[in-house]
Amino acid sequence: MNSLVKKRGVKIVEGTVLFLLTIFLSGCKKMVVLDPKGPVGIEQAFLIKLAFFLMLIVVIPVFAMIIWFSVRYRASNKKATYKPKWAHSNAIEVVVWGVPVLIIAVLGYICWDSTNRLDPYKPLQSENKPLEIDVISTDSDWLFIYPEYGVASINEMTFPVNTPLNFRLTSGSVMTSFFIPALGSQMYVMAGMQTKLHLMASELGTYRGENVVYSGNGYAGMHFKAISSTQQAFANWVKQTKASADTLSLDRFNQINEMYNINHPATAFSSVEPDLFKKVIKKNMHWMPEQKNMKGMSGNESAMESHSHGGMNKAVKMEE
Repeated sequence: MNSLVKKRGVKIVEGTVLFLLTIFLSGCKKMVVLDPKGPVGIEQAFLIKLAFFLMLIVVIPVFAMIIWFSVRYRASNKKATYKPKWAHSNAIEVVVWGVPVLIIAVLGYICWDSTNRLDPYKPLQSENKPLEIDVISTDSDWLFIYPEYGVASINEMTFPVNTPLNFRLTSGSVMTSFFIPALGSQMYVMAGMQTKLHLMASELGTYRGENVVYSGNGYAGMHFKAISSTQQAFANWVKQTKASADTLSLDRFNQINEMYNINHPATAFSSVEPDLFKKVIKKNMHWMPEQKNMKGMSGNESAMESHSHGGMNKAVKMEE
């Protein structure tokens, strides 16, 4: 009888482990954040894995004890100790409260430390010169402006590998969230405000970028290609883009911005109206209650910049 129960117990354990592995591994192909291609993503993937294994310190013993109690204290097991008046154990109390407290303390320190080290507003260190990219979201598309080169593109972003990417982000309409899972941190994008993000790709490849905040009818198609290329390939792309017949003015941007759920095909623009990024911010600043206390933005005047980090929004001055 005991051997039969033990065999059933083993089968239950095997079945439980197989079931959990099936659930966990079924989505591995889509777990891009656990297969990062940049330094920020690598740090964040390590934190996710570390937090997961720390929490397993509690989860695994719980499942093990469920099975052990079920087998050990079954009605047919006459050898199990029976203590109807048992009510308290100092040892159990220490384990039940002490282990979670230690795990929370460790996770708290790790989160505090990583929040400072991985601040999305903090520039990345590299031997290569950073690439400045201004990002503007619409209801269904992403616009990328390269101020140093005077070119732009929609729904496709090209950049050289091992080069820090300094993003300035704003929205031409509703609030969105800019995210390239393979590279790391997401950042909220809001109309009339500016946020920043610093990322870098350490491998060549084409990665998926997307909006991870539901923003209306165009949300389903609001994704883009982030292409990490060699320095020479990027230089060739800039050269080809400058030869494009399309140009980007504020009027052209407004046309794109006002066409809901357009999902514009990837397009390159050979020239961009000066200060287009700032003009889009200024256009939408009337949404902000602080606007009545501010002057318009032109030249060296400042606009509002929203620092979205750690769930907190604070207004600071926008750097030129």
